[in-house]
Amino acid sequence: MAQQETAAREAASSASASSTSAANKTLDAKASLAAEVETATQAEASLAAELENATEAQAAEAATATESATPKPASSLPPEFSAAPDFGTFRAPPTPPDSPDAKAPPAYLRNSDSAWSVFGRVIKARARQIFDRAGQRITQRTLRIGVSARIFHPEPGAKGLRGKTLQYLEESIAHWVMSRDVLVFMIPTVGHQGMLHPSNIRLRDYAKQLDGLLLQGGADVSPQSYTEAATRHEWPGDRVRDMYELELLHEFIEAGKPVLGVCRGCQLINVAFGGTLYQDIATDVPTAGVHVNEQYDQHRHPIRFPDGSTLVNMFPGHREALVNSIHHQAVKTIGRDLNIEAVSAHDGIIEAVRYRRAPFVMGVQWHPEFHRAGGDELLDCTPLLDTFLRVARETRF
Repeated sequence: MAQQETAAREAASSASASSTSAANKTLDAKASLAAEVETATQAEASLAAELENATEAQAAEAATATESATPKPASSLPPEFSAAPDFGTFRAPPTPPDSPDAKAPPAYLRNSDSAWSVFGRVIKARARQIFDRAGQRITQRTLRIGVSARIFHPEPGAKGLRGKTLQYLEESIAHWVMSRDVLVFMIPTVGHQGMLHPSNIRLRDYAKQLDGLLLQGGADVSPQSYTEAATRHEWPGDRVRDMYELELLHEFIEAGKPVLGVCRGCQLINVAFGGTLYQDIATDVPTAGVHVNEQYDQHRHPIRFPDGSTLVNMFPGHREALVNSIHHQAVKTIGRDLNIEAVSAHDGIIEAVRYRRAPFVMGVQWHPEFHRAGGDELLDCTPLLDTFLRVARETRF
């Protein structure tokens, strides 16, 4: 039994040794095969490298052969082409003067023009354009004409508005000026003493802001304003309004702005320059014609323009004209530096004056605002208004 167990163990040991030997042989075969594959791969890579080197050598030989086969030009090249290129310096290729690609300066430029001179002219042109546009905006601004106020003084003991000082203008005078597309502003009296609401605004401020002044008609000029005493108690005039309008007239003349006086305004201009008035035409000049009656603005009489009158140029073809007449006072002695522009055709009473030391300061004794524009009978006073407004536009700055 023991011999049988020993024999079995030996047989098992022999079988195990045989299996191990077979496995080792298999591993050795795989390692040998891998080594052969690696050797073959290296051989292929070496062959590819040799082929690539051979190809590059053939290409170099072909280039050398082509270069040697190319004939050289007969003429010699400039030394710059044989020298080593200098990549640090930029050399623009020369352009022949007669080449079609050569850009000549524009024909409108002068030979002496430089970039700076052209730039300067561009800046000047742009600045001129800006100033022209600004000038157009300024000059095209609607004119602003001031009209002096009529004054209603409070009645003693009256209540309501009759107990207050009222300042107003007559509608027709405003509409006459506005008919030429002009803005109209009534200029109130100003002051700082005894006022409920004092102000620092002065009449000179209106003269600076407005383009012209129109002195409208109304109450008599006080004899005190031309250093005379009233000959009748019913003709005291309006001294308060005189002082207000005389200052207003002075400020506008000082500002170089035009002034047009109507009826009372004509008389005030004469007084402002030292002239005097007839306090009542019928009393002071008994031989004079009728200059006022109950018909008011329907009453009229002819006037004529003397030699040298500027009204002859305003109303070409007219040496005489028909105007309304609503005044019982008139210019007596003419003020300094004043010219007579029109007189009554029947009695020679002065009907218009002009201050010759200003662009436009004129007074007319009639009421042009009551004349219909384009009317056949009464003088169309549109040229008078247009002249006044034209000067206002020219002297507004």
